[in-house]
Amino acid sequence: MSSKKKSRGPWLERYSALILATVLLGAWQILVPLSGLSEFVLPTPLAIATRIVNELPLLASHAYVTLFEVVAGFAMGVLIGIPLALSIFYSRAFERAIYPILVALQTVPKVALAPLLVLYLGYGWAPKITLAFLISFFPIVISTVVGLQSLDKNLVNLVRSMGASEWQTFFKVRLPAALPNIFGGFKVAVSLAVIGAVIGEYVAAERGLGYLQLQANSLFDTTLNFATVVTISGLGVMLYFIIDTIESRVTYKRDAAK
Repeated sequence: MSSKKKSRGPWLERYSALILATVLLGAWQILVPLSGLSEFVLPTPLAIATRIVNELPLLASHAYVTLFEVVAGFAMGVLIGIPLALSIFYSRAFERAIYPILVALQTVPKVALAPLLVLYLGYGWAPKITLAFLISFFPIVISTVVGLQSLDKNLVNLVRSMGASEWQTFFKVRLPAALPNIFGGFKVAVSLAVIGAVIGEYVAAERGLGYLQLQANSLFDTTLNFATVVTISGLGVMLYFIIDTIESRVTYKRDAAK
């Protein structure tokens, strides 16, 4: 009996997300017709999937634009956020000076910044990429600082007592210990970058999934609207798992405390 439970456990863990998604989609597919709702109000998953297949070239062309904005904004967040986090970690004066500014900037709703970015940066790529950057770099900074600060000071003193320089201490001890936190910030940041890029497309765009969703709204095409939302979600999930795959290759696997 116990062996059956053990063999069943890994199977349930592996396919639990698929099982839950199937149950939810199946309930949605069944309950919508039973409730008498029309597809204009709430299309069924089958109708949405059919529309995605039929409009795949259209969705792909707009998804490419949004993907470029997200990746560019996220890359800017990494290139600026990591050095900023290192400066905060190694300089107490810089930390006290910059932290209030970072927190104040993070608390400003990015929807409020979008029209200003269009005014200052124009109608092209720049405002969407900048918005994706602004909404994503804060988690990168915070997670990197927390990861660097989480290392046991006694371990650092031990390594230094063995003659290691600061560079050796950083690359051999600090950075490997901080990588799980850093990649945790990357996962949050890339999801937020998708939101930032789409918000920018809502304000001013001629291409992109946000623009396509606005077009679907203006045409009262609810099915296409849902198809666009599913595509946006799929884009975020894809980027999340790409980062998760990279993390599994470069970080030390630690057992979770359960």
